Amino acid sequence: MLDVYREAIEEALELALPAPEEGDPAAVVTEAMRYSLLGGGKRIRPALVLAFCELCGGSWREALPFACAIEMVHTYSLIHDDLPCMDDDDMRRGRPTCHKVYGEAMALLAGDGLLTKAFECAAGFEDSRRALAGIQRLAHNAGYAGMVGGQCIDLSSAGKDVDMELLKAMDRGKTVALIRAACELGVIAADGSAESLGSAWVYSECVGMAFQIRDDILDVTGDAKKLGKNTGVDSARDKGNYVSLLGVERAQELVDMYTRKALEALDGCPGDGRFLKDLAMELAGREN
Repeated sequence: MLDVYREAIEEALELALPAPEEGDPAAVVTEAMRYSLLGGGKRIRPALVLAFCELCGGSWREALPFACAIEMVHTYSLIHDDLPCMDDDDMRRGRPTCHKVYGEAMALLAGDGLLTKAFECAAGFEDSRRALAGIQRLAHNAGYAGMVGGQCIDLSSAGKDVDMELLKAMDRGKTVALIRAACELGVIAADGSAESLGSAWVYSECVGMAFQIRDDILDVTGDAKKLGKNTGVDSARDKGNYVSLLGVERAQELVDMYTRKALEALDGCPGDGRFLKDLAMELAGREN
C-alpha cells in the first residue's frame, strides 16, 4: 500500500507545485522549491496522513491536500536545517542540498515558499471545518511549540552536556511533532473520533521517538550512500544523542520498546491497522 500512497502523493505534489511558466521573473524560487520537494524522499509523513484517514473510515484520496501540506512543511524544514547558519550540510537525499545548488538566499526563500504553500494546500481541503482544524494542528506542531522549538533546543545545546530529559524534549519537538501532525491530519480528514485522535497521538509519539533514535544509530553505524546524507554528523559537531548517552545496543532497545507501544496504540482504532503496524516495524529496522 505504501507504493500506492507514494504514487498518489508524487502526482499530487507535482500538481500542487507545477513548473514555472517561461518568462516568469520569479521562476528560480519555484525551481528551487521543486528541486527539494520533488527530489525523492520516503514520503512517510504524507503516507501517515493517508493511512490514518483510511484507518478511520475516510477516503484517503480526499486527504491528499493535507498530505501535500505536511510534506511541504517537512521539506521546508530540511532546506532550512541544511543552511550554513544551522547544520551546514551539503548532501540531502543523495544529492547536493538546496543552498549548494541555488545559493543561501534563494534556499531561504524556497523554504519560506514551501511553508506558505503548505497552508494554501491545507486550506484546499473540501470541508471547511476540517480544513480549519487541520491547519490549526499543522501550525501548532510546526511552530515554536513543536518543530521550531525542538530545533531551537538543538542549536542552543550544541557543545553542551545533554541529559535524557533535554534530549527527549528536543526530539519531541524536532522530529515527533511533525509526525504527530501527520497522524492527526489523517484522523481529521476522516472526521474521526476523539478516541482515534488519542490513538494517533500515542502512535505518533512512539513512532517519532523510535524514528529519531534509529536516526541517531544510523548516524554512527549507517552507510552514507544508503542514507543519502553524511554520517557522523552529531559527533563531528559535539552534539549529544541517544547513542552517545546509551550506546548502540541500548538505543536500539529503546527503538524496539517505542515500536511495541506504537503497535499497541492501534488496537483501539476502528479500522484495519496492519499497514500502520507494518510501517512502524519497518521504520524500527530501517537502514536509510
